[in-house]
Amino acid sequence: MTLSLTRISKAVSHALRHEPWMYGLELDEEGWVRLADLASALRQLGDEWSELDESTVVRAVESSPKRRHTVVEGRIRSSYGHSVPEKITFASAEPPPRLFHGTSPAAVVLIRSAGALRAMGRQYVHLTTERELAVQVGKRKASVPEILQVDALAAHNAGVAFYPRSEVVWLAEKVPLSFIDTLGE
Repeated sequence: MTLSLTRISKAVSHALRHEPWMYGLELDEEGWVRLADLASALRQLGDEWSELDESTVVRAVESSPKRRHTVVEGRIRSSYGHSVPEKITFASAEPPPRLFHGTSPAAVVLIRSAGALRAMGRQYVHLTTERELAVQVGKRKASVPEILQVDALAAHNAGVAFYPRSEVVWLAEKVPLSFIDTLGE
């Protein structure tokens, strides 16, 4: 097979995070599909995909440093980053005291005017425990990003739900401005 693990991982992300219907897949309410169904759907992408098997899909998602997918008992789902119309649900938990979000200076203006950090085109706001990761994400949006620090524990205590997706990634539906400090890069 000539497909790179990175290319497979990107196709998995597209199928599970953004347009599962294009692959003939239907996510359950928590975003899961059978691994066999996903591998079968990807094999339909063309001749170079025809020998793709489940173990190669697992190897591709496990080799990705971003760890965007979870595989459990023959099922797979994207851990975060969904833009599908149906709401994907996760269990909430108490977050660490602070979380970070990297964005552009223009987005900070919108956040201030909206009174909250909102998910925009995705289902959830992505937050991280690592300031450096927030800087990397912010640099995708601006050469000199703004780093927002969220008083996550205070927000949680005030009723904001946070959803852990990995050791470093947390999600929230929105975070009110009163729990956010702008740090700059």
